[in-house]
Amino acid sequence: MSVGKLHPITIATRDIAEVFERIGFTVASGPELEDEWHNFDALNIPATHSSRDMQDTFWTKESPPRVLRTQTSSVQIRYMEERIKNNILPPYRIIAPGKVFRNEATDATHEAQFYQNEGLVVGEDITMAHLKGTLNMFFREYLGPDARVRFRPSYFPFTEPSVEVDVWFSGATGGKGKWLEVVGAGMVHPNVLKNVGIDQKRYRGFAFGGGIERLIMVKYNIPDIRLFHAGDVRFVHGFEQKII
Repeated sequence: MSVGKLHPITIATRDIAEVFERIGFTVASGPELEDEWHNFDALNIPATHSSRDMQDTFWTKESPPRVLRTQTSSVQIRYMEERIKNNILPPYRIIAPGKVFRNEATDATHEAQFYQNEGLVVGEDITMAHLKGTLNMFFREYLGPDARVRFRPSYFPFTEPSVEVDVWFSGATGGKGKWLEVVGAGMVHPNVLKNVGIDQKRYRGFAFGGGIERLIMVKYNIPDIRLFHAGDVRFVHGFEQKII
């Protein structure tokens, strides 16, 4: 008799959570259908930002419209709002894995729906060094001690300064290997803390978010992200199931 197996995204999500839980993170969650405040406004994303356009975001036809969340960063806003509402001040340390949606063309490294893991740390005297140390630790725990990682300056409305983080992807199509961007990160913008009622003069934080499928691609040398959502059970049975 054929026995079912967990999907590789489920296995990876559990493995990722296990790594972060060992260093004090908790797992948070939120709705996939979001309002404009939690998905854009509270994250310091201007009304004129291109990510709000129809070519990037799936909007409903309600009034006011809602969106299929474009990142799990909306979870950090809900988490901080709830803590402040209940007079629970930082430190906070969470990850927020979940499905997100982007209205974009698909190719070997892009999908219209994928899974993202968001991370947030807020406290006193938090620096970019804490962010870099946390991510370096995670990549070497999850991808292996020989993982090659690089940080590049970037821009995101909700972090300042911002970086993009690449890992070396030896399984890229063509067999030559390439750097693959897997995480966007940075220091939480003071406006984001202000929007949820946190004293931005006392507290600082860092945040990061990246695609879970891309991490699995790097770990197992999978050349095409579309395989994760093709519904082929042979693909699912190609992974070792971890029971937690």
